[in-house]
Amino acid sequence: MSGTMSVGRHVALFATRGAVCRARGVVVSQRTPHGATGPPNAPGGANASRSLTIAHGKKKGFAEMLGDLAAPKKEALDFQGRPRLAKGKVSAKQHVPPEIAKPPYADSGFLPDMNERIQTHNEEQIAKMRKAGRLAAEVLDFAESIAKPGVTTDYIDQKVHKMIIEHGAYPSPLNYGGFPKSVCTSLNECICHGIPDDTVLMDGDIVNIDVTVFLDGHHGDTSRTVLVGNVSDEVRALCKATDDSLKAAIDICAPGTPIRKIGATIHAIADQRKFGVVEKFVGHGVGREFHSGPTVRHHRNNDSGVLVLGQTFTIEPMLTIGNTDDVMWRDGWTAVTRDGKWTAQCEHTLLVVEGGVEILTASPKGLWGPLEAVVERKCTTGNSFQYSTRGSYKYITSALFYL
Repeated sequence: MSGTMSVGRHVALFATRGAVCRARGVVVSQRTPHGATGPPNAPGGANASRSLTIAHGKKKGFAEMLGDLAAPKKEALDFQGRPRLAKGKVSAKQHVPPEIAKPPYADSGFLPDMNERIQTHNEEQIAKMRKAGRLAAEVLDFAESIAKPGVTTDYIDQKVHKMIIEHGAYPSPLNYGGFPKSVCTSLNECICHGIPDDTVLMDGDIVNIDVTVFLDGHHGDTSRTVLVGNVSDEVRALCKATDDSLKAAIDICAPGTPIRKIGATIHAIADQRKFGVVEKFVGHGVGREFHSGPTVRHHRNNDSGVLVLGQTFTIEPMLTIGNTDDVMWRDGWTAVTRDGKWTAQCEHTLLVVEGGVEILTASPKGLWGPLEAVVERKCTTGNSFQYSTRGSYKYITSALFYL
């Protein structure tokens, strides 16, 4: 789950600086696509449809920095044959058994104060981070397997919640600053923090599934953009460029690496492929706290700071086909591209080790691009890949370590 832009963390975290960013607006038009159907037995039912909602209104405080809610230009209303996304029906929060250990915000829904300090770990804490990262990766693999045409994003949330609870963990997004669901599902033009609802996935869609679990006092955070059915070449290229940019950013990480080099690396690849880089939402420290320092920007920047041995953090680039400006929905979470063109995101939790970083959220099934760039080197954790800037590259097909 991403952090925020240059002035802070992700959207809800602006509340820690004295303002809750919820824009007031009114519906001005609705549209329904033709042929939005799914398998008769799929969640959400057959002949499910989406409606287009455009809102506008006054903005106050930090909301000025969170995007313009003016109606988009008419020529941008459709992309890839889809109308703009609209908020669907959100079901009730799912139950968490009392025996599940919860983060401090779980019951109250408050927003923890932002801690700008980085998170480093001793050996015991590193072991816990590996377990949390491994579970997050397993859950994400499962979520991808059920993200099919005709399925609702709420269905994905239900199944993800159930799996996390069955493994004795807590779904970190649930009630974080009031977030109502257990996973983020960001569909098509949604940049990040999409709230699962009764929206039905359609053939040709893409959906970023962002999973974070809280296990034994530690958070593991990961996401990737899933291709739903037959995706166009343009959208497929977007997703590949996003994956490749994360892979390249991971490749340059090691103790002493300037954090600003991560953004420069991602931005260079986006420029080469002619995609935009979203600047507002950033990577962050993760571990005992869900979000902390450092701020990891995915664009060129002049930030100070270097990576430190034993530190854990995320890199989670968001690339766009069109403009990188966003519109913030009235729910205070959902950020969509202003021009309606599609966007992709991917994310890993990383541990800084000697000579590189360890990917704590590597897919056990080898489902994702960055696994193709794991360096063959000695790794005895049994739970994740060791990644280094040294040595030769080798294709990896499963989360088995090299001895």
